[in-house]
Amino acid sequence: MLMQNNQAFENAKMTGDAIHAGQSLSSLFLTSAAETVPAGKAICWEGDEATHLFQVEEGVVRLHRIIGEGRRVITGFHFAGDLIGASLQNDFLFTAEAVTECRIRRIARKSFHEEVARSNALGPAYISLLCKEAAAAHEQMVLLSKKNAEERLCSFIVKLASRRSPQPRQGLVRVPMNRQDIADHLGLTIETVSRTITKLASRNIVVPEGRHDLRIVNLARLAQLSGDADDFSENSCHRVKLH
Repeated sequence: MLMQNNQAFENAKMTGDAIHAGQSLSSLFLTSAAETVPAGKAICWEGDEATHLFQVEEGVVRLHRIIGEGRRVITGFHFAGDLIGASLQNDFLFTAEAVTECRIRRIARKSFHEEVARSNALGPAYISLLCKEAAAAHEQMVLLSKKNAEERLCSFIVKLASRRSPQPRQGLVRVPMNRQDIADHLGLTIETVSRTITKLASRNIVVPEGRHDLRIVNLARLAQLSGDADDFSENSCHRVKLH
């Protein structure tokens, strides 16, 4: 019994340390004043020297790059609590723009890395953040290279649903970005995005409600259509470990 209690204490301590480490990275930004960024305004530009890191406090930010003939590729979206610019590159590899009106905080890159180097807790938290970014990039690569249009869109909706805030109406997912943003993120045309949403609605899987809301009627079927059915439970849109 004593050994079990000690193990429980150690497990609780490890969990507490992990939570504290995660909070500590965010706390580095609290010394700077919050800035309001209007929708459509850039926070940083591709190719500029990466002198600062940013944290999204409210709103949604899109990261994009411009490729040949002015085509836009949206590499990701960031939500409240997310950090932007954590990679070790000297220059920004993307332009970050506010999708909605945002509140952000910034910290000098030099100060950020000095604080991480001084702290035993921040180092593992920073490595964990970089690993998550690498995993997200890998998932995006698989999505663009192997999935069809329906699988891409269903994967996107499932991912949005997995990080939603509690909603007053069950199954309702807020989609702050427009359909052109979604198309540029998924490597599709806006017409394909619209057709696929209409198709899902006709099958009573996902139904649009207004300009920026989707109601998920059949989450299990949506997960199956994403191409990742084995990775999601039927009762939630979070990944589960397979045995």
